[in-house]
Amino acid sequence: MDVERATCYPLRRREVVSGLLSDRGDLLLITGLGAPAWDAAAAGDSPFTFPLWAAMGGAAAMGLGLALAQPERRVLVLTGDGEMLMGLGSLATIAALAPANLAIAVLDNERYGETGMQPTHTAGATDLAAIAAAAGISVTGTVRDAAGLEHAQGDLRDAVGPVFYAIKVRPEDLPLTLPPRHGVWLKDRFRVALLGDAAVL
Repeated sequence: MDVERATCYPLRRREVVSGLLSDRGDLLLITGLGAPAWDAAAAGDSPFTFPLWAAMGGAAAMGLGLALAQPERRVLVLTGDGEMLMGLGSLATIAALAPANLAIAVLDNERYGETGMQPTHTAGATDLAAIAAAAGISVTGTVRDAAGLEHAQGDLRDAVGPVFYAIKVRPEDLPLTLPPRHGVWLKDRFRVALLGDAAVL
């Protein structure tokens, strides 16, 4: 594995996420556990954000369910390479069901950031975008620089999905910006923001 390669990537997590979430409107966001949740919180909390505090490997599947339940709303899954590697099977189901409103952005720093920055398989031969394409996802790509990010951001926000991009970012140890962490409260906040009075039982 080329464990030093990622330190040379020009893109930085927080800047990437800030750009993806700028002028987000009513975009529905599911964040994988760890750094993607911290980065989304640093960009600004929203009732339309549901951060996963656990359930590693489940972010894409949760985004799929939400996209199917809310076909008129854009759903973005923001997760990391370690989390996505644990949920690869969900890509086949996403491709089979093909929700047009679902997009997945993987912040790929080639590290398991929550357990000591050990290299993941993407530091070697594993190509997440190629896996997504082979599963049948219609719009895929790997982003390595600002020009690629600009193109990917347009697809992630507007292209007919499903959309999948692996965004190569530097491995960084950044100050934590924690989102709310009470699971029931987060669930209720998200439901009320999404459904209004219909969410009140």
